[in-house]
Amino acid sequence: MSNPHQSAYRQIMKATSIFGGVQFYQIILTIVRTKIVAVLLGTQGMGIAGLLTSVTTLISGLTNFGLGVSAVKNVAEANATGDLKRVAIVSGVLKKLVWITGFIGMAVVLILSPWLSEWTFGNNDYTLAFIGLSGTMLLVTLTSGQYVLLQGLQRMTDLAKANVLGATLALFVSVPLYYYYGLDGIAPAMVLSALTALVVAFYFGSKVSMASVPLASSTIVKEGKEMVKMGLLLSLSGVIATASAYLIRIYISRTGGVEDVGLFNAGFAIVNTYVGMIFAAMATDYYPRLSAVANSLDKARQLINQQAEMALLILGPLLIVFLIFLKFAIVLLYSAQFVGVIGMVQWIVLAIFLKAVTWAMGFMLLARGASKLFFYSELVANIYGLILNILGYYLLGLEGLGISFFVGYVLSIIQTFLILKIRYAFRFEIELYKTFFMQFIMALVCFLLVRYIKSSYSYLLASPLIVFVCIYSYSALNSRINLIELVKSRLTK
Repeated sequence: MSNPHQSAYRQIMKATSIFGGVQFYQIILTIVRTKIVAVLLGTQGMGIAGLLTSVTTLISGLTNFGLGVSAVKNVAEANATGDLKRVAIVSGVLKKLVWITGFIGMAVVLILSPWLSEWTFGNNDYTLAFIGLSGTMLLVTLTSGQYVLLQGLQRMTDLAKANVLGATLALFVSVPLYYYYGLDGIAPAMVLSALTALVVAFYFGSKVSMASVPLASSTIVKEGKEMVKMGLLLSLSGVIATASAYLIRIYISRTGGVEDVGLFNAGFAIVNTYVGMIFAAMATDYYPRLSAVANSLDKARQLINQQAEMALLILGPLLIVFLIFLKFAIVLLYSAQFVGVIGMVQWIVLAIFLKAVTWAMGFMLLARGASKLFFYSELVANIYGLILNILGYYLLGLEGLGISFFVGYVLSIIQTFLILKIRYAFRFEIELYKTFFMQFIMALVCFLLVRYIKSSYSYLLASPLIVFVCIYSYSALNSRINLIELVKSRLTK
């Protein structure tokens, strides 16, 4: 393989390992917190927490105007000029905007609290909980503002420390509330966790030396308009996704009960949290690199294929091991009460192979600045995803949700590919086809084994497949990045 190709693959691996470290630690904390909540509060507690989080996340997405996405670009551009006054102006406008949007979010939840309780739980029992949670709208928005500032100024070490320390302290302050107050401690724990994260974020944000400059109203409007304009469509697409998740939870709650919502949350958390680590780590580096070459369709196509390959090679062995030992993982991460979600999660794991390719392609629209097309594509995907989820749960219960998730990603990969092919003459390269089909076929065999051989023989038969897929991924990675040499150089350093 040529050096330019090897460098590209190595860059992907390097970024994944660096940013994956922070993600991994946060996942460990998530495992601990989830286990504690599952043991202390059970499926009902998981369901209540999931519904409260869905509502606050939805309203936050509606009222933050996409500043968490767009303002990073503005701060980074100002920082690149080397003009300290310009950096101070942009940062000052950002700080004012997060206060404004934070208060808007707080007011919305505060005013709508009786209706939010009625819409979400079918009664007014959680009105006080929503009143208390209204404060988290301000706290979370202010925290996000500090993270944007650190990221835009390339203070990645401080950003990583803020995330890790904030998450750690949030765990320690929330557990006593769960222990002593049970279900009544869920909302207070969410508020205290948000406050803890804000204190930590401000601590690291205070390390940034910033000049003090007066800000005229016209400056705030001009700079703020640019920040809000860019992120609005992206924010709306996120709101639609959150609204879709909220609606399916409401449907499950009304049709099957809060316990099923808890199982649904647990099942998706297993995959989205732990597998999402890989996607989040990759995206930190992948998106800006793709943006840099987006105007060259050949280079962009090559990078998309490379990124999808690496995602599959890294995720393949993890997903297959997870698929085989899923029951043990669920009992370990939650409790025996949650084994009813196994069927759903098996289908979701199988769908992640499709998601890896769809995810890599989806960034092309953002990198090319086609935010409207991205928005409409996400809107359509969320609409048929919601319909499929409701239909799946109505017909087959929780396992139907897993099947609908899989079918949704079959449609999504077709939709995204056709958009890129028609607009940018995109195509898959032969190496990606080989990697995808090899990994997916192995996963499909394991899927069938664990579903239809209900005994310890399934583990015995599946073990050689684990060895095979690990050897395959290792061999493929080594051919692309010279893995042995790379590891040796890292150990030497």
